[in-house]
Amino acid sequence: MGNIDWLVLILTLGTIVGFGLWKGRFQEKNIEEYLLASRQMPWYHVTLSVMATQASAITFLSAPGQAYIDGMRFVQFYFGLPLAMIVLSITFIPIFKKLKVFTAYEFLEGRFDLKTRVMASFLFLIPRALSTGVTIAAPSIILSTILGWNLYWTNIATGIVVTIYCMYGGSKTISYTQMQQMLVVMIGMFLAGYMVVHLLPTEMGFVDTLKVAGKMDKLNAIDWHFDLNNRYNVWSGLIGGFFLQLSYFGTDQSQVSRYLSGESVGESRLGLLMNGIFKIPMQFLILLVGSLVFVFYQFHEAPLFFNKTELGKVEQTTAYKALVKKNSEVFIEKKKAVEELYAVMKTDENTSTLKTKALNAQKLEALKSKALAADKKANELRSEVKDLMLKTNPDANTNDTNYIFLSFVTKYLPQGMVGLLIAVILLASMGAMASAFSSLTSCTIVDIYQRMIHKEDTEKHYVNASKLVTLGWGIVCIIVAQFTANIGSLIEAVNILGSWFYGTILGVFLVAFYFKSIKGDAVFWAALLAEVFVIYAWWIDLTAFLWLNVIGCVLVIVFAWVISLFSKTVVNE
Repeated sequence: MGNIDWLVLILTLGTIVGFGLWKGRFQEKNIEEYLLASRQMPWYHVTLSVMATQASAITFLSAPGQAYIDGMRFVQFYFGLPLAMIVLSITFIPIFKKLKVFTAYEFLEGRFDLKTRVMASFLFLIPRALSTGVTIAAPSIILSTILGWNLYWTNIATGIVVTIYCMYGGSKTISYTQMQQMLVVMIGMFLAGYMVVHLLPTEMGFVDTLKVAGKMDKLNAIDWHFDLNNRYNVWSGLIGGFFLQLSYFGTDQSQVSRYLSGESVGESRLGLLMNGIFKIPMQFLILLVGSLVFVFYQFHEAPLFFNKTELGKVEQTTAYKALVKKNSEVFIEKKKAVEELYAVMKTDENTSTLKTKALNAQKLEALKSKALAADKKANELRSEVKDLMLKTNPDANTNDTNYIFLSFVTKYLPQGMVGLLIAVILLASMGAMASAFSSLTSCTIVDIYQRMIHKEDTEKHYVNASKLVTLGWGIVCIIVAQFTANIGSLIEAVNILGSWFYGTILGVFLVAFYFKSIKGDAVFWAALLAEVFVIYAWWIDLTAFLWLNVIGCVLVIVFAWVISLFSKTVVNE
Protein backbone atom coordinates (compact mmCIF):
# COMPACT_ATOMS: atom_id res chain seq x y z
CA MET A 1 0.00 0.00 0.00
CA GLY A 2 1.24 3.48 -0.89
CA ASN A 3 1.08 6.64 1.18
CA ILE A 4 -2.11 7.76 -0.57
CA ASP A 5 -3.81 4.47 0.32
CA TRP A 6 -2.83 4.84 3.98
CA LEU A 7 -4.13 8.42 3.99
CA VAL A 8 -7.48 7.41 2.46
CA LEU A 9 -7.77 4.45 4.85
CA ILE A 10 -7.01 6.45 8.00
CA LEU A 11 -9.20 9.42 7.02
CA THR A 12 -12.17 7.20 6.10
CA LEU A 13 -12.00 5.08 9.25
CA GLY A 14 -11.22 8.02 11.54
CA THR A 15 -14.00 10.23 10.19
CA ILE A 16 -16.73 7.60 10.39
CA VAL A 17 -15.76 6.16 13.76
CA GLY A 18 -15.22 9.65 15.19
CA PHE A 19 -18.62 10.80 13.94
CA GLY A 20 -20.33 7.76 15.45
CA LEU A 21 -18.62 8.20 18.83
CA TRP A 22 -19.49 11.91 18.84
CA LYS A 23 -23.17 11.24 18.06
CA GLY A 24 -23.34 8.53 20.70
CA ARG A 25 -21.58 10.46 23.50
CA PHE A 26 -23.20 10.49 26.91
CA GLN A 27 -25.35 7.47 26.03
CA GLU A 28 -24.79 5.82 29.40
CA LYS A 29 -27.64 7.12 31.61
CA ASN A 30 -29.51 3.82 31.72
CA ILE A 31 -29.50 0.34 30.26
CA GLU A 32 -32.24 1.13 27.70
CA GLU A 33 -30.23 4.05 26.36
CA TYR A 34 -27.02 2.04 26.24
CA LEU A 35 -28.48 -1.10 24.63
CA LEU A 36 -31.38 0.24 22.51
CA ALA A 37 -30.63 3.96 21.91
CA SER A 38 -33.73 4.83 23.99
CA ARG A 39 -35.85 3.29 21.17
CA GLN A 40 -35.71 6.56 19.19
CA MET A 41 -34.14 5.60 15.82
CA PRO A 42 -35.94 6.55 12.54
CA TRP A 43 -36.65 3.92 9.86
CA TYR A 44 -33.64 4.71 7.65
CA HIS A 45 -31.32 4.16 10.61
CA VAL A 46 -33.04 0.82 11.19
CA THR A 47 -32.64 -0.19 7.52
CA LEU A 48 -28.97 0.71 7.22
CA SER A 49 -28.14 -0.66 10.65
CA VAL A 50 -29.85 -3.98 9.87
CA MET A 51 -28.02 -4.22 6.53
CA ALA A 52 -24.69 -3.30 8.13
CA THR A 53 -25.16 -5.96 10.81
CA GLN A 54 -25.66 -8.65 8.16
CA ALA A 55 -23.08 -7.33 5.68
CA SER A 56 -19.77 -7.90 7.45
CA ALA A 57 -16.28 -7.96 5.97
CA ILE A 58 -17.08 -11.57 5.07
CA THR A 59 -19.64 -10.31 2.56
CA PHE A 60 -17.16 -8.10 0.73
CA LEU A 61 -14.22 -10.48 0.99
CA SER A 62 -15.81 -13.84 0.36
CA ALA A 63 -18.83 -13.13 -1.86
CA PRO A 64 -16.85 -11.89 -4.91
CA GLY A 65 -14.55 -14.90 -4.55
CA GLN A 66 -17.59 -17.15 -4.28
CA ALA A 67 -18.91 -15.73 -7.57
CA TYR A 68 -15.48 -16.10 -9.21
CA ILE A 69 -15.41 -19.81 -8.34
CA ASP A 70 -19.08 -20.74 -8.46
CA GLY A 71 -20.92 -18.03 -10.39
CA MET A 72 -23.88 -15.98 -9.17
CA ARG A 73 -26.02 -18.78 -7.76
CA PHE A 74 -25.30 -17.80 -4.15
CA VAL A 75 -27.73 -14.87 -4.61
CA GLN A 76 -30.59 -17.40 -4.41
CA PHE A 77 -29.71 -17.78 -0.73
CA TYR A 78 -31.52 -14.44 -0.15
CA PHE A 79 -34.72 -15.15 -2.12
CA GLY A 80 -36.68 -15.93 1.05
CA LEU A 81 -35.66 -12.64 2.68
CA PRO A 82 -38.51 -10.36 1.45
CA LEU A 83 -41.11 -12.93 2.53
CA ALA A 84 -39.47 -13.18 5.95
CA MET A 85 -39.51 -9.38 6.34
CA ILE A 86 -43.27 -9.31 5.66
CA VAL A 87 -43.98 -12.03 8.24
CA LEU A 88 -41.78 -10.31 10.83
CA SER A 89 -43.46 -6.96 10.23
CA ILE A 90 -46.92 -8.48 10.74
CA THR A 91 -46.14 -10.83 13.64
CA PHE A 92 -42.93 -10.28 15.56
CA ILE A 93 -42.50 -6.50 15.61
CA PRO A 94 -45.92 -5.57 17.09
CA ILE A 95 -45.53 -8.15 19.87
CA PHE A 96 -41.95 -7.18 20.75
CA LYS A 97 -42.73 -3.44 20.67
CA LYS A 98 -45.93 -3.84 22.72
CA LEU A 99 -44.10 -5.77 25.44
CA LYS A 100 -41.13 -3.34 25.31
CA VAL A 101 -38.69 -6.22 25.56
CA PHE A 102 -34.92 -5.74 25.55
CA THR A 103 -34.26 -9.13 23.94
CA ALA A 104 -36.34 -11.48 21.80
CA TYR A 105 -36.02 -14.20 24.46
CA GLU A 106 -37.58 -12.05 27.18
CA PHE A 107 -40.93 -12.73 25.48
CA LEU A 108 -40.46 -16.50 25.92
CA GLU A 109 -40.47 -16.36 29.71
CA GLY A 110 -43.89 -14.74 29.77
CA ARG A 111 -45.21 -17.24 27.24
CA PHE A 112 -43.49 -20.36 28.63
CA ASP A 113 -41.07 -20.22 31.58
CA LEU A 114 -37.60 -19.10 32.64
CA LYS A 115 -35.74 -22.25 31.54
CA THR A 116 -37.10 -21.93 27.98
CA ARG A 117 -36.02 -18.29 27.86
CA VAL A 118 -32.51 -19.15 29.08
CA MET A 119 -32.21 -22.14 26.72
CA ALA A 120 -33.19 -20.01 23.70
CA SER A 121 -30.73 -17.35 24.79
CA PHE A 122 -27.94 -19.94 24.99
CA LEU A 123 -28.89 -21.31 21.57
CA PHE A 124 -28.37 -17.77 20.28
CA LEU A 125 -25.18 -17.03 22.22
CA ILE A 126 -23.30 -20.10 20.93
CA PRO A 127 -23.60 -19.51 17.15
CA ARG A 128 -23.35 -15.73 17.51
CA ALA A 129 -20.06 -15.99 19.42
CA LEU A 130 -18.71 -18.48 16.87
CA SER A 131 -19.77 -16.43 13.84
CA THR A 132 -18.42 -13.24 15.41
CA GLY A 133 -15.06 -14.97 15.71
CA VAL A 134 -15.24 -15.61 11.96
CA THR A 135 -16.17 -11.95 11.43
CA ILE A 136 -13.06 -10.86 13.33
CA ALA A 137 -10.90 -13.20 11.25
CA ALA A 138 -12.11 -11.74 7.93
CA PRO A 139 -10.43 -8.31 8.12
CA SER A 140 -7.42 -9.93 9.78
CA ILE A 141 -6.94 -11.93 6.60
CA ILE A 142 -6.76 -8.64 4.69
CA LEU A 143 -4.22 -7.00 6.96
CA SER A 144 -2.05 -10.09 7.36
CA THR A 145 -1.98 -10.66 3.59
CA ILE A 146 -1.32 -7.05 2.56
CA LEU A 147 1.05 -6.05 5.34
CA GLY A 148 2.62 -9.45 5.98
CA TRP A 149 1.52 -9.46 9.61
CA ASN A 150 1.02 -12.65 11.60
CA LEU A 151 -2.64 -13.68 11.24
CA TYR A 152 -3.09 -14.60 14.90
CA TRP A 153 -1.69 -11.31 16.26
CA THR A 154 -3.77 -9.44 13.68
CA ASN A 155 -6.92 -11.19 14.98
CA ILE A 156 -6.04 -10.01 18.47
CA ALA A 157 -5.39 -6.41 17.40
CA THR A 158 -8.58 -6.18 15.29
CA GLY A 159 -10.73 -7.73 18.02
CA ILE A 160 -9.36 -5.43 20.72
CA VAL A 161 -10.00 -2.27 18.65
CA VAL A 162 -13.66 -3.16 18.03
CA THR A 163 -14.19 -4.37 21.61
CA ILE A 164 -12.99 -1.03 23.00
CA TYR A 165 -15.12 0.85 20.43
CA CYS A 166 -18.23 -1.09 21.51
CA MET A 167 -17.50 -0.69 25.23
CA TYR A 168 -17.20 3.07 24.89
CA GLY A 169 -20.16 3.55 22.59
CA GLY A 170 -23.57 2.03 22.89
CA SER A 171 -26.46 1.38 20.55
CA LYS A 172 -26.71 4.97 19.30
CA THR A 173 -23.00 5.07 18.45
CA ILE A 174 -23.36 1.76 16.60
CA SER A 175 -26.41 2.95 14.66
CA TYR A 176 -24.91 6.25 13.49
CA THR A 177 -21.61 4.63 12.58
CA GLN A 178 -23.34 1.85 10.64
CA MET A 179 -25.33 4.36 8.60
CA GLN A 180 -22.14 6.04 7.41
CA GLN A 181 -20.45 2.68 6.91
CA MET A 182 -23.10 1.41 4.51
CA LEU A 183 -22.90 4.54 2.36
CA VAL A 184 -19.12 4.23 2.03
CA VAL A 185 -19.39 0.48 1.44
CA MET A 186 -21.78 0.84 -1.49
CA ILE A 187 -19.71 3.63 -3.07
CA GLY A 188 -16.59 1.50 -2.72
CA MET A 189 -18.09 -1.62 -4.28
CA PHE A 190 -19.59 0.39 -7.16
CA LEU A 191 -16.17 1.90 -7.88
CA ALA A 192 -14.58 -1.55 -7.73
CA GLY A 193 -17.01 -2.88 -10.35
CA TYR A 194 -16.40 0.17 -12.53
CA MET A 195 -12.63 -0.31 -12.32
CA VAL A 196 -12.84 -3.99 -13.32
CA VAL A 197 -14.63 -3.08 -16.56
CA HIS A 198 -12.31 -0.09 -17.09
CA LEU A 199 -9.25 -2.38 -16.96
CA LEU A 200 -10.64 -4.73 -19.63
CA PRO A 201 -9.81 -4.27 -23.35
CA THR A 202 -10.90 -0.77 -24.42
CA GLU A 203 -13.52 -2.04 -26.91
CA MET A 204 -15.35 -3.99 -24.18
CA GLY A 205 -18.12 -2.19 -22.35
CA PHE A 206 -20.16 -3.27 -19.33
CA VAL A 207 -22.77 -5.12 -21.41
CA ASP A 208 -20.05 -6.92 -23.39
CA THR A 209 -18.42 -8.00 -20.14
CA LEU A 210 -21.72 -9.40 -18.88
CA LYS A 211 -22.19 -11.34 -22.12
CA VAL A 212 -18.75 -12.93 -21.80
CA ALA A 213 -19.46 -13.76 -18.14
CA GLY A 214 -22.73 -15.38 -19.20
CA LYS A 215 -21.03 -17.48 -21.88
CA MET A 216 -18.51 -18.66 -19.26
CA ASP A 217 -21.38 -19.75 -16.96
CA LYS A 218 -20.70 -17.10 -14.31
CA LEU A 219 -24.13 -15.44 -14.38
CA ASN A 220 -25.99 -18.55 -13.25
CA ALA A 221 -28.18 -16.62 -10.80
CA ILE A 222 -31.27 -18.84 -11.20
CA ASP A 223 -31.49 -22.62 -10.86
CA TRP A 224 -35.02 -24.05 -10.92
CA HIS A 225 -33.90 -27.66 -10.44
CA PHE A 226 -35.20 -29.06 -7.15
CA ASP A 227 -32.42 -30.93 -5.35
CA LEU A 228 -32.13 -31.29 -1.57
CA ASN A 229 -28.37 -31.76 -1.87
CA ASN A 230 -27.86 -28.61 -3.96
CA ARG A 231 -26.92 -25.73 -1.67
CA TYR A 232 -28.16 -22.94 -3.90
CA ASN A 233 -31.27 -23.11 -6.06
CA VAL A 234 -34.57 -21.23 -6.13
CA TRP A 235 -36.27 -23.73 -3.83
CA SER A 236 -33.56 -23.90 -1.17
CA GLY A 237 -33.45 -20.09 -1.26
CA LEU A 238 -37.21 -19.54 -1.07
CA ILE A 239 -37.96 -22.27 1.49
CA GLY A 240 -34.75 -22.92 3.41
CA GLY A 241 -33.68 -19.29 3.05
CA PHE A 242 -37.10 -18.10 4.28
CA PHE A 243 -36.79 -20.15 7.47
CA LEU A 244 -33.19 -19.04 8.02
CA GLN A 245 -33.94 -15.34 7.43
CA LEU A 246 -37.12 -15.51 9.52
CA SER A 247 -35.16 -17.00 12.39
CA TYR A 248 -32.15 -14.72 11.91
CA PHE A 249 -34.12 -11.47 11.79
CA GLY A 250 -36.86 -12.62 14.17
CA THR A 251 -34.87 -14.35 16.92
CA ASP A 252 -31.20 -13.34 16.56
CA GLN A 253 -30.65 -10.53 19.05
CA SER A 254 -28.02 -8.87 16.84
CA GLN A 255 -30.84 -8.05 14.39
CA VAL A 256 -33.73 -7.79 16.85
CA SER A 257 -31.92 -5.06 18.80
CA ARG A 258 -31.53 -3.05 15.59
CA TYR A 259 -35.27 -2.77 14.95
CA LEU A 260 -36.22 -2.65 18.64
CA SER A 261 -34.38 0.68 18.61
CA GLY A 262 -36.97 2.06 16.13
CA GLU A 263 -39.08 4.88 17.55
CA SER A 264 -42.40 3.19 16.68
CA VAL A 265 -43.91 0.01 15.23
CA GLY A 266 -44.26 1.79 11.88
CA GLU A 267 -40.62 2.93 11.79
CA SER A 268 -39.37 -0.55 12.70
CA ARG A 269 -41.62 -2.16 10.08
CA LEU A 270 -40.54 0.25 7.36
CA GLY A 271 -36.90 -0.28 8.27
CA LEU A 272 -37.19 -4.06 7.92
CA LEU A 273 -39.25 -3.91 4.72
CA MET A 274 -36.70 -1.59 3.10
CA ASN A 275 -34.00 -4.09 4.05
CA GLY A 276 -36.02 -6.79 2.27
CA ILE A 277 -36.19 -4.62 -0.85
CA PHE A 278 -32.55 -3.49 -0.98
CA LYS A 279 -30.68 -6.56 0.29
CA ILE A 280 -31.03 -8.80 -2.78
CA PRO A 281 -29.92 -6.10 -5.27
CA MET A 282 -26.99 -5.23 -3.00
CA GLN A 283 -25.88 -8.86 -2.74
CA PHE A 284 -26.40 -9.31 -6.49
CA LEU A 285 -24.08 -6.37 -7.21
CA ILE A 286 -21.40 -7.67 -4.82
CA LEU A 287 -21.49 -11.10 -6.47
CA LEU A 288 -21.50 -9.43 -9.88
CA VAL A 289 -18.17 -7.80 -9.02
CA GLY A 290 -16.76 -11.31 -8.55
CA SER A 291 -18.08 -12.42 -11.94
CA LEU A 292 -16.55 -9.31 -13.54
CA VAL A 293 -13.22 -10.12 -11.90
CA PHE A 294 -13.47 -13.60 -13.46
CA VAL A 295 -13.88 -12.01 -16.91
CA PHE A 296 -10.89 -9.76 -16.18
CA TYR A 297 -8.75 -12.83 -15.56
CA GLN A 298 -9.71 -14.23 -18.96
CA PHE A 299 -7.59 -11.42 -20.43
CA HIS A 300 -4.93 -11.25 -17.70
CA GLU A 301 -3.19 -14.34 -16.37
CA ALA A 302 -4.55 -15.26 -12.95
CA PRO A 303 -2.35 -16.61 -10.16
CA LEU A 304 -2.45 -20.37 -9.71
CA PHE A 305 -3.28 -19.71 -6.08
CA PHE A 306 -4.47 -16.41 -4.58
CA ASN A 307 -3.21 -16.73 -1.01
CA LYS A 308 0.34 -15.40 -1.34
CA THR A 309 1.32 -16.46 2.17
CA GLU A 310 0.55 -20.15 1.59
CA LEU A 311 1.86 -20.02 -1.98
CA GLY A 312 5.19 -18.68 -0.78
CA LYS A 313 5.94 -22.01 0.86
CA VAL A 314 6.07 -23.85 -2.51
CA GLU A 315 6.86 -21.00 -4.91
CA GLN A 316 10.53 -21.89 -5.32
CA THR A 317 10.00 -25.62 -5.92
CA THR A 318 10.68 -27.18 -9.32
CA ALA A 319 7.23 -28.78 -9.34
CA TYR A 320 5.48 -25.41 -8.85
CA LYS A 321 7.53 -23.71 -11.56
CA ALA A 322 6.54 -26.48 -13.98
CA LEU A 323 2.87 -25.89 -13.12
CA VAL A 324 3.28 -22.14 -13.71
CA LYS A 325 4.66 -22.82 -17.16
CA LYS A 326 1.71 -25.10 -17.98
CA ASN A 327 -0.70 -22.49 -16.61
CA SER A 328 0.74 -19.83 -18.94
CA GLU A 329 0.19 -22.15 -21.91
CA VAL A 330 -3.40 -22.84 -20.83
CA PHE A 331 -4.01 -19.11 -20.31
CA ILE A 332 -2.88 -18.31 -23.86
CA GLU A 333 -5.23 -21.01 -25.17
CA LYS A 334 -8.13 -19.74 -23.07
CA LYS A 335 -7.55 -16.08 -23.85
CA LYS A 336 -7.53 -16.81 -27.58
CA ALA A 337 -10.83 -18.73 -27.32
CA VAL A 338 -12.45 -15.94 -25.28
CA GLU A 339 -11.25 -13.25 -27.69
CA GLU A 340 -12.66 -15.23 -30.63
CA LEU A 341 -15.87 -15.77 -28.68
CA TYR A 342 -16.17 -12.04 -28.07
CA ALA A 343 -15.43 -11.25 -31.75
CA VAL A 344 -18.19 -13.61 -32.95
CA MET A 345 -20.61 -12.10 -30.40
CA LYS A 346 -19.95 -8.61 -31.78
CA THR A 347 -20.31 -9.86 -35.35
CA ASP A 348 -23.62 -11.48 -34.47
CA GLU A 349 -24.93 -8.19 -33.08
CA ASN A 350 -24.33 -6.51 -36.46
CA THR A 351 -25.97 -9.12 -38.66
CA SER A 352 -29.64 -9.64 -39.38
CA THR A 353 -29.71 -12.67 -41.70
CA LEU A 354 -31.01 -15.88 -40.17
CA LYS A 355 -28.39 -17.99 -41.96
CA THR A 356 -25.50 -15.94 -40.57
CA LYS A 357 -27.02 -15.98 -37.09
CA ALA A 358 -27.34 -19.77 -37.25
CA LEU A 359 -23.68 -20.09 -38.26
CA ASN A 360 -22.66 -17.67 -35.51
CA ALA A 361 -24.62 -19.68 -32.96
CA GLN A 362 -22.67 -22.81 -33.95
CA LYS A 363 -19.36 -20.92 -33.72
CA LEU A 364 -20.30 -19.46 -30.34
CA GLU A 365 -21.16 -22.88 -28.96
CA ALA A 366 -17.88 -24.35 -30.21
CA LEU A 367 -15.82 -21.46 -28.85
CA LYS A 368 -17.67 -21.59 -25.54
CA SER A 369 -16.83 -25.28 -25.22
CA LYS A 370 -13.20 -24.52 -26.08
CA ALA A 371 -12.97 -21.71 -23.50
CA LEU A 372 -14.66 -23.79 -20.79
CA ALA A 373 -12.37 -26.71 -21.55
CA ALA A 374 -9.33 -24.44 -21.12
CA ASP A 375 -10.83 -23.08 -17.89
CA LYS A 376 -11.25 -26.66 -16.66
CA LYS A 377 -7.56 -27.31 -17.39
CA ALA A 378 -6.66 -24.20 -15.38
CA ASN A 379 -8.75 -25.47 -12.44
CA GLU A 380 -7.02 -28.85 -12.66
CA LEU A 381 -3.66 -27.07 -12.42
CA ARG A 382 -4.97 -25.18 -9.38
CA SER A 383 -5.84 -28.54 -7.83
CA GLU A 384 -2.32 -29.78 -8.51
CA VAL A 385 -0.90 -26.72 -6.74
CA LYS A 386 -3.11 -27.48 -3.73
CA ASP A 387 -1.91 -31.09 -3.71
CA LEU A 388 1.68 -29.83 -3.82
CA MET A 389 1.00 -27.49 -0.90
CA LEU A 390 -0.46 -30.34 1.15
CA LYS A 391 2.56 -32.54 0.42
CA THR A 392 4.82 -29.73 1.64
CA ASN A 393 2.61 -28.89 4.61
CA PRO A 394 -0.33 -31.19 5.59
CA ASP A 395 -1.88 -28.28 7.53
CA ALA A 396 -1.83 -25.86 4.57
CA ASN A 397 -4.97 -23.81 3.91
CA THR A 398 -5.87 -24.81 0.34
CA ASN A 399 -9.03 -22.73 0.03
CA ASP A 400 -8.25 -19.30 -1.43
CA THR A 401 -11.82 -18.10 -2.11
CA ASN A 402 -11.47 -15.31 0.45
CA TYR A 403 -8.29 -13.99 -1.21
CA ILE A 404 -9.43 -13.66 -4.83
CA PHE A 405 -11.01 -10.21 -4.68
CA LEU A 406 -8.33 -8.96 -2.29
CA SER A 407 -5.59 -10.14 -4.66
CA PHE A 408 -7.19 -8.28 -7.58
CA VAL A 409 -7.64 -5.08 -5.55
CA THR A 410 -4.06 -4.90 -4.31
CA LYS A 411 -2.47 -5.78 -7.65
CA TYR A 412 -4.51 -3.87 -10.22
CA LEU A 413 -6.39 -0.96 -8.67
CA PRO A 414 -4.80 2.53 -8.54
CA GLN A 415 -3.52 4.19 -5.37
CA GLY A 416 -6.30 5.60 -3.24
CA MET A 417 -8.79 2.98 -4.47
CA VAL A 418 -6.90 0.26 -2.59
CA GLY A 419 -7.08 2.24 0.64
CA LEU A 420 -10.79 2.97 0.12
CA LEU A 421 -11.70 -0.67 -0.49
CA ILE A 422 -9.72 -1.85 2.52
CA ALA A 423 -11.56 0.81 4.52
CA VAL A 424 -14.85 -0.54 3.11
CA ILE A 425 -14.06 -4.07 4.27
CA LEU A 426 -12.85 -2.93 7.70
CA LEU A 427 -15.89 -0.68 8.19
CA ALA A 428 -18.24 -3.50 7.25
CA SER A 429 -16.48 -5.74 9.73
CA MET A 430 -16.69 -3.14 12.48
CA GLY A 431 -20.42 -2.67 11.90
CA ALA A 432 -21.17 -6.38 12.09
CA MET A 433 -18.91 -6.92 15.10
CA ALA A 434 -20.41 -3.96 16.95
CA SER A 435 -23.94 -5.32 16.56
CA ALA A 436 -22.77 -8.80 17.52
CA PHE A 437 -21.03 -7.63 20.70
CA SER A 438 -24.05 -5.49 21.56
CA SER A 439 -26.41 -8.46 21.15
CA LEU A 440 -24.17 -10.85 23.09
CA THR A 441 -24.03 -8.30 25.89
CA SER A 442 -27.81 -7.68 25.83
CA CYS A 443 -28.65 -11.38 26.17
CA THR A 444 -26.04 -12.02 28.84
CA ILE A 445 -27.08 -9.03 30.96
CA VAL A 446 -30.87 -9.05 30.45
CA ASP A 447 -31.63 -12.77 30.07
CA ILE A 448 -29.06 -14.23 32.47
CA TYR A 449 -27.26 -11.75 34.76
CA GLN A 450 -30.18 -9.42 35.51
CA ARG A 451 -32.74 -12.24 35.61
CA MET A 452 -30.87 -15.02 37.45
CA ILE A 453 -27.71 -13.67 39.13
CA HIS A 454 -28.09 -10.02 40.15
CA LYS A 455 -31.77 -9.17 40.04
CA GLU A 456 -31.92 -5.68 41.53
CA ASP A 457 -29.41 -2.84 41.26
CA THR A 458 -28.97 0.65 39.83
CA GLU A 459 -28.99 1.50 36.13
CA LYS A 460 -25.37 2.61 36.41
CA HIS A 461 -24.41 -0.82 37.75
CA TYR A 462 -26.00 -2.58 34.77
CA VAL A 463 -24.35 -0.19 32.28
CA ASN A 464 -20.95 -0.88 33.85
CA ALA A 465 -21.67 -4.61 33.94
CA SER A 466 -22.58 -4.42 30.24
CA LYS A 467 -19.17 -2.94 29.46
CA LEU A 468 -17.38 -5.71 31.34
CA VAL A 469 -19.49 -8.36 29.60
CA THR A 470 -18.66 -6.78 26.22
CA LEU A 471 -14.97 -7.10 27.11
CA GLY A 472 -15.48 -10.75 28.08
CA TRP A 473 -17.26 -11.62 24.84
CA GLY A 474 -14.58 -9.76 22.91
CA ILE A 475 -11.93 -12.05 24.40
CA VAL A 476 -14.01 -15.18 23.63
CA CYS A 477 -14.58 -14.13 20.02
CA ILE A 478 -10.88 -13.35 19.52
CA ILE A 479 -10.06 -16.88 20.70
CA VAL A 480 -12.60 -18.32 18.23
CA ALA A 481 -11.07 -16.21 15.43
CA GLN A 482 -7.74 -18.00 15.91
CA PHE A 483 -9.28 -21.26 14.66
CA THR A 484 -10.93 -19.96 11.47
CA ALA A 485 -7.96 -19.77 9.10
CA ASN A 486 -8.68 -23.10 7.37
CA ILE A 487 -12.47 -23.22 7.26
CA GLY A 488 -12.83 -22.29 3.57
CA SER A 489 -15.37 -19.79 2.28
CA LEU A 490 -16.13 -17.52 5.24
CA ILE A 491 -19.56 -16.48 3.95
CA GLU A 492 -20.64 -20.12 3.72
CA ALA A 493 -19.13 -20.95 7.11
CA VAL A 494 -21.13 -18.23 8.89
CA ASN A 495 -24.40 -19.34 7.30
CA ILE A 496 -23.73 -23.01 8.06
CA LEU A 497 -23.11 -22.10 11.72
CA GLY A 498 -26.41 -20.22 11.81
CA SER A 499 -28.27 -23.12 10.21
CA TRP A 500 -27.25 -25.40 13.06
CA PHE A 501 -29.30 -23.38 15.54
CA TYR A 502 -31.64 -20.88 13.88
CA GLY A 503 -34.29 -23.40 12.80
CA THR A 504 -34.64 -24.68 16.36
CA ILE A 505 -34.95 -21.19 17.83
CA LEU A 506 -37.51 -20.24 15.18
CA GLY A 507 -39.54 -23.35 16.02
CA VAL A 508 -39.69 -22.26 19.67
CA PHE A 509 -41.00 -18.82 18.67
CA LEU A 510 -43.57 -20.19 16.22
CA VAL A 511 -44.92 -22.51 18.92
CA ALA A 512 -45.09 -19.48 21.24
CA PHE A 513 -47.05 -17.44 18.69
CA TYR A 514 -49.36 -19.99 17.12
CA PHE A 515 -49.76 -23.05 19.42
CA LYS A 516 -51.28 -21.59 22.57
CA SER A 517 -52.04 -24.94 24.18
CA ILE A 518 -48.39 -26.06 24.25
CA LYS A 519 -46.60 -25.26 27.51
CA GLY A 520 -43.00 -24.60 28.51
CA ASP A 521 -41.88 -28.14 29.43
CA ALA A 522 -43.00 -29.53 26.07
CA VAL A 523 -41.27 -26.91 23.95
CA PHE A 524 -38.11 -27.02 26.10
CA TRP A 525 -37.55 -30.75 25.56
CA ALA A 526 -38.72 -30.53 21.95
CA ALA A 527 -36.07 -27.88 21.24
CA LEU A 528 -33.30 -29.97 22.79
CA LEU A 529 -34.32 -33.07 20.82
CA ALA A 530 -34.62 -31.11 17.57
CA GLU A 531 -31.18 -29.53 18.07
CA VAL A 532 -29.57 -32.94 18.58
CA PHE A 533 -31.19 -34.20 15.36
CA VAL A 534 -30.12 -31.10 13.37
CA ILE A 535 -26.48 -31.48 14.44
CA TYR A 536 -26.62 -35.20 13.60
CA ALA A 537 -28.19 -34.45 10.18
CA TRP A 538 -25.35 -32.05 9.43
CA TRP A 539 -22.76 -34.56 10.69
CA ILE A 540 -23.96 -37.30 8.32
CA ASP A 541 -24.45 -34.77 5.49
CA LEU A 542 -28.15 -35.61 5.19
CA THR A 543 -28.97 -32.55 3.09
CA ALA A 544 -27.71 -29.13 1.99
CA PHE A 545 -27.29 -26.82 4.98
CA LEU A 546 -30.16 -24.41 4.18
CA TRP A 547 -32.66 -27.23 4.68
CA LEU A 548 -31.41 -27.71 8.26
CA ASN A 549 -33.38 -24.57 9.14
CA VAL A 550 -36.59 -26.14 7.89
CA ILE A 551 -35.84 -29.46 9.63
CA GLY A 552 -35.07 -27.82 12.98
CA CYS A 553 -38.17 -25.61 12.91
CA VAL A 554 -40.56 -28.37 11.89
CA LEU A 555 -39.12 -30.86 14.40
CA VAL A 556 -39.58 -28.45 17.32
CA ILE A 557 -43.23 -27.96 16.42
CA VAL A 558 -43.86 -31.71 15.89
CA PHE A 559 -41.96 -32.82 19.01
CA ALA A 560 -43.61 -30.15 21.16
CA TRP A 561 -47.06 -31.19 19.95
CA VAL A 562 -46.36 -34.90 20.56
CA ILE A 563 -44.86 -34.30 24.03
CA SER A 564 -47.76 -32.02 24.95
CA LEU A 565 -50.29 -34.59 23.75
CA PHE A 566 -48.51 -37.39 25.61
CA SER A 567 -48.38 -35.30 28.81
CA LYS A 568 -52.12 -34.61 28.66
CA THR A 569 -52.81 -38.33 28.12
CA VAL A 570 -50.73 -39.29 31.17
CA VAL A 571 -52.44 -36.64 33.33
CA ASN A 572 -55.91 -37.80 32.23
CA GLU A 573 -55.06 -41.38 33.08
